Amino acid sequence: MRLTRISHPSLNGVRYASVLGSAVFPLPADFNFEPGAVPETVTSFPLSDVKLLAPVAPSKIVCVGRNYREHAAELGNKMPEEPLLFLKAPSALIASGENIELPRASQQVEHEGELGVVIGRIARGVTPEENPLDYVFGYTCVNDVTARDLQRKDVQFTRGKSFDTFCPAGPWIETELDPANASVTTRLNSEIKQQGNTADMAFPVAFLIRYISEIMTLYPGDLIATGTPAGVSKLAHGDVVEVEVGGIGILRNPVVNGF
Repeated sequence: MRLTRISHPSLNGVRYASVLGSAVFPLPADFNFEPGAVPETVTSFPLSDVKLLAPVAPSKIVCVGRNYREHAAELGNKMPEEPLLFLKAPSALIASGENIELPRASQQVEHEGELGVVIGRIARGVTPEENPLDYVFGYTCVNDVTARDLQRKDVQFTRGKSFDTFCPAGPWIETELDPANASVTTRLNSEIKQQGNTADMAFPVAFLIRYISEIMTLYPGDLIATGTPAGVSKLAHGDVVEVEVGGIGILRNPVVNGF
């Protein structure tokens, strides 16, 4: 099943909606990733008539650095012994189709295509007896856009990762996916730059959820960006960058000079 967030002139505010073929079915206004079946609705709109928004509005975006060995190597970094976590500002979120804006403060903005994990219920201190994937609502495509020069200059990652528009996500959430075996491909102007598989992660999704839940509470709608394969490259005005995760779809964003 595919779900996303939409706006439409006939709706009172933003709504989550299920996507079925070329139609979308708005969900009740109080939908909050409850476990079990997504409620059925009668009202529908053509997909072409609604505005697709970023598929989540998370309380936080938790990112994992250096989770693919080849990516760590291409940046000259050692693999961490434990997951390297950082936070990305939720205000960086944009939808598929929206512009990535290059800030004047950086001369080296790069793409990072990733599998995104959307949390479905409160996860705090997930025990070894539990299956961490039971806390997942679904999966989406994420582009962890990074001002690489600022990341290196600052040492910590907040500024280089959190400029407005630096977290494209979408186009929707896919609830049926094997996170241990999904292809991750990034294309820049139709040329493949990154091509990997989540099977190559140093720390798989289930491990990450348990690990993160021991540090901070994960709430429904929170987003985990699970790391990027090798092949990151610089973005420039006029580019179009696509992140495709097998079984989900294509996240596509133009790149423009920004603020």
